[in-house]
Amino acid sequence: MDEFELQAPAVVFPGQRDLGSAYRVAYDLLTRRAASEALEVIEPGLEAEPDNTGLRILRAWAFLIRVQLERAESELTRLVEERPDDDWVRFALGRSLERQSRYAEALPHLRLAAAMSGDPEHELAVLRVERLHAGL
Repeated sequence: MDEFELQAPAVVFPGQRDLGSAYRVAYDLLTRRAASEALEVIEPGLEAEPDNTGLRILRAWAFLIRVQLERAESELTRLVEERPDDDWVRFALGRSLERQSRYAEALPHLRLAAAMSGDPEHELAVLRVERLHAGL
């Protein structure tokens, strides 16, 4: 471990009973890049409610942070099928595919995310993957 790397404290949440609380805690952990700890909160919530879209999105984000790209891809593919108009889900799936060097598969998702959101980060991802796909 890098001497300057921050470690999130161990997660203990007495009385945590509702999925909204699990979502907020997991989101906070993920913003601090504490994916393992976030998964410890997310998984019990998904056991109680396996179709909870918010928790599934957070789980996919955690998989991306942990570089569990196949697991992220699997979750995100299902989410795209259920929510084709969600630009973050499309972008995340595109990034997952890009990180696996599957540029041709990533491009349609990244292009749609860029068109739907107008986010400059999404537009830059499209340019980057187009160049990688073209072998530049």
